[in-house]
Amino acid sequence: MIIALWIVTILLALLFLLAGAVKAMQSREAVLARMAWVEDVTAGQLKAIGVLEVLGAIGLVLPAAAPLVWWLTPVSAFALAVTMAVAVALHVRRREGFAPSLVLAVVSLAVGIGWLLLR
Repeated sequence: MIIALWIVTILLALLFLLAGAVKAMQSREAVLARMAWVEDVTAGQLKAIGVLEVLGAIGLVLPAAAPLVWWLTPVSAFALAVTMAVAVALHVRRREGFAPSLVLAVVSLAVGIGWLLLR
């Protein structure tokens, strides 16, 4: 069970790290060319989303490896689940496909619960 949880946690962290880095490091126009929902947020909001996703990705992996702050892993997972729930709401409002955001929310929630159950 622990190996499967680590694999899912690392894959989830990589997804959020890559997605967050794109949002945080590229211009709003460059991201808008690939993601239509960006027209509903400001450049500052987009950068903030990107930074939060990168921090969440780091928070998924580093605390799980450090016994003293293990609790930060489920906190990061739950925070990312909330972020994805907001993304689902944005996509529903825009009448766009929301399945990827929903899947990421559910996986983030499962990772958070998994790490809590291991302690």
